[in-house]
Amino acid sequence: MNKTNLDLLKLIKQQDIQNQRELAELSGYSLGLVNRELKRLRELELVDAKFNLTSKAKALFKKNKPKNAVILAAGFGMRMVPINTETPKGLLEVKKEPLIERLIKQLQAVGITDITVVVGFMKEQYEYLMDDYQVKLAVNRDYATKNNFYSLQRVAGILGNTYIVPCDLWCKESPFDTDELYSWYLLGQEEVEQSFFRVNKKQEIITSDKRGKGNRPYGICYLTEKDAKAVAKQLNAAAAEERHEKSFWEVTLEDENRKYTVYPKLMDDATVFEINTYEQLRELDKSSSHLETDALQQISKALGVTLDEIVNIEVLKKGMTNRSFLFTCKGQKYIMRIPGEGTDHLINRKEESDVYRVLEGKQICDDVVYMNPDNGYKITAYLEGARSCDSTNKKDLQRCMAKLREFHQSKLKVKHTFDPFKQIEFYQSLWNGQSSYYKDHAEIQKKILGLKSFVEKYKAEPVLSHIDSVYDNFLFTKEGDIRLIDWEYSGMQDPHIDIAMFCIYAGYDRKQADALIDLYFEGKCEKMTRLKVYAYMAISGMLWSNWCEYKRTLGVDFGEYSLMQYRYAKDFYRIVQEELAKEEK
Repeated sequence: MNKTNLDLLKLIKQQDIQNQRELAELSGYSLGLVNRELKRLRELELVDAKFNLTSKAKALFKKNKPKNAVILAAGFGMRMVPINTETPKGLLEVKKEPLIERLIKQLQAVGITDITVVVGFMKEQYEYLMDDYQVKLAVNRDYATKNNFYSLQRVAGILGNTYIVPCDLWCKESPFDTDELYSWYLLGQEEVEQSFFRVNKKQEIITSDKRGKGNRPYGICYLTEKDAKAVAKQLNAAAAEERHEKSFWEVTLEDENRKYTVYPKLMDDATVFEINTYEQLRELDKSSSHLETDALQQISKALGVTLDEIVNIEVLKKGMTNRSFLFTCKGQKYIMRIPGEGTDHLINRKEESDVYRVLEGKQICDDVVYMNPDNGYKITAYLEGARSCDSTNKKDLQRCMAKLREFHQSKLKVKHTFDPFKQIEFYQSLWNGQSSYYKDHAEIQKKILGLKSFVEKYKAEPVLSHIDSVYDNFLFTKEGDIRLIDWEYSGMQDPHIDIAMFCIYAGYDRKQADALIDLYFEGKCEKMTRLKVYAYMAISGMLWSNWCEYKRTLGVDFGEYSLMQYRYAKDFYRIVQEELAKEEK
């Protein structure tokens, strides 16, 4: 059997068909094709001469009848900034109705009452659905670091005659039905530019690594029992493979020739809308209550513009501490920073605001247009054409170290201090009694805290230091200047800690660290000062390792970065001890 005769069989069941011409009109297939496929259905003993279903056909419908649905709602919805700081994507309202509620109602309207919602980000906000719609919730604890491959794998055991539905769709007409005869994946009817999907003449879905002219994918899928078992097997088998951490679950539908193993279901693009961005929501429903977010209200007030004048909103790469997005107002581009999870415990925004006041007008940092010392929201002018430092390029490193040295030599001062030893213990206190993931953590932290007497002995005059002076935070402007951004952790401290911070973020080994130290000190670094920078690398490694462990309690896992910082604590502590032992001989 094929898609065409199965489509015709479904129409015969659901419509009062009198003749082939009527069937052709309803299906959109040519009369010749209908005649040929109808003959095939009769040969298979599925339809009689009077367009009645046989018992064999009824058994086929029963076998493939939809039983349940899975709604995927675990992700951040990063492109929905700034809305996603307040509301998970599935609960965005269109025409005064949350997206996920509309989908649930459409499923229930065709008899699907067994509905599981896979949640993660802001999972508590979905809890009411259990009472109001009798759905079940499943939690994807890896939502912050892994893609929806793992959301579906979380419920792989319940797949079978199942609708799989993303939570970010608004469907004017329901894509669900009381009857299904084959597995399908929903695509738009019209061909669009910049698509990875194409439906060929054989009614096959072809995927590509390159964007081109094709059909818009909407993510809804129906899997019959047979295909669902194959997908579940792949999900479970591949879940442990690191290569799938960023995968969408749809990779399980592809064969070795990049064809989907399910048929396409084509829907009028004017009846289904995928909402990935603030502006897509605004385009669909200008009166949506979620358009008036706190972040946009602050932009409106700070820049003296209306909400409609805030356009071209585009998410930037998610930082380790914050979320940021680019936007345009009256032809000028800006960046809005929104504090990330747990930063109210990590950052003193009033102190950060004091730092920016000290830096104002000195051409050291980016141009701050607005800073809210209460909640940490910040607006800066976008540096068009700027690029980050290349940590492998010696010329870049020379210029960055010259800029850092110049900044330190200006001896700027603020009232607060960044004490790495106190912060190490403070970050650990935020774990709420949880143990470290590292077996020897207590022993290593005790050793690191013991370095305090050594660095104090050789400490340079405290000045305003950046503390988070990683290569990503050195921006080379198109005018030839360098700006140092992200001053959240800055405070009074030995400026040489900034060299150590650069090294451990760049992943430098001892030889590379020595080369950077020589650039900063212009080849004139005393031995004990060099050892002190090593010590700061160990101290900073423990600092950020504890920071990562706190963020992990919030569901944010930094993976290899966290492990790397812990190794710096251990390895450079050992190097310092070995070098000091040589000095004593």
